[in-house]
Amino acid sequence: MKIYKKAVLPQGFLANGMGAGIKKSGKKDLALFYSIKPAKAAVLTTANTVKGAALKVNQRYLANSKDFQAIVVNSGNANCFTGRQGFKDAEQMTQYAATALNISRKKVLVASTGIIGKKLPVSKIETAMPQLAKGLSVQGISAAKSAILTTDTFSKEIAVKFNIGNRMVTICGVAKGSGMIAPNMATMLGFIFTDANITQRALNQALLSAVGQSFNCISVDNCMSTNDTVIILANGVSGNALIGGKKNLQLFSKALNLVCLELAKKIVEDAEGATKFIRITVGKAASFDQARRVAMQVANSDLFKTAIYGASPNFFGRVVAAVGSSGVKVQEERLKIKASSLKKKHIDIDIQLNAGNASAVAYTCDLTHEYIKINTEYN
Repeated sequence: MKIYKKAVLPQGFLANGMGAGIKKSGKKDLALFYSIKPAKAAVLTTANTVKGAALKVNQRYLANSKDFQAIVVNSGNANCFTGRQGFKDAEQMTQYAATALNISRKKVLVASTGIIGKKLPVSKIETAMPQLAKGLSVQGISAAKSAILTTDTFSKEIAVKFNIGNRMVTICGVAKGSGMIAPNMATMLGFIFTDANITQRALNQALLSAVGQSFNCISVDNCMSTNDTVIILANGVSGNALIGGKKNLQLFSKALNLVCLELAKKIVEDAEGATKFIRITVGKAASFDQARRVAMQVANSDLFKTAIYGASPNFFGRVVAAVGSSGVKVQEERLKIKASSLKKKHIDIDIQLNAGNASAVAYTCDLTHEYIKINTEYN
């Protein structure tokens, strides 16, 4: 398996990004991803009961369509809590893209990120769409990955190439996210593309497993947003033997897990105001769910995160308290906690419950004054 630190689109995919005037800054804020062939899609979204209009449109399209060819994404405006008009605007985004690409709008998925509660300026998207579509190219992934960002300071991207039989398969992922990051899902957008030939069931299964071990195991501030979405498109252009059986699915899942985990870790590394990256490992738990629950309880503790920021010896007590409040039955005499130096940028916290053989890992960051500054000024 070959890993690329940059986004490398698989066969049959094109992309582009540009500024449509949604952001006051004039930065890129509209992206388009396109598959030259119809592709299978798997989608996972936030557990928040208040959802952005884009998520509702996707839900309707996914219920009625089996294949998709495009994803249109805007940043700078979440198009959330905007009522019926917001839904119509999200649908209109898919129509603008579909018209420019000469496909059905039901083959276009949509995503939005940015400020909640403001009407989406769809007329600007309509004006920009012909130029956006005309500029689609393999190299356009560079502009597209920038157009999905909000408070991010860098793009999150990765690609892997591996063989299934005698065919080379590629999985490429780009994501955005740096604040309002909490599990189920993390507050982020993630777009993953593969030229693998894979069954719908296997694709759904692989994405669910990968997200469970990556985007649902990170936290910056324990704040769940409304628009979180991960979409994977698989167009089968590589021509590999159909993935559905155990052996090839394991290989595909291994690659997808790597892509999702690297994107998730990059989100934590870019966390708003953060100075430290923290990995929390919980071992010897009775089950994976219990291990993950303990890990996330520590990751979401503001007292723990501020103690890490100040390199305070009292972090130990914060870990103990968080473990005990997780709801997992812990025997105090069996609990073991270790930590690497708090003065380094990357910190490891190791928690052993000594109650079984299961383990889980969570990723988080410290909580700083700068986080408060960024979120009071964001508008």
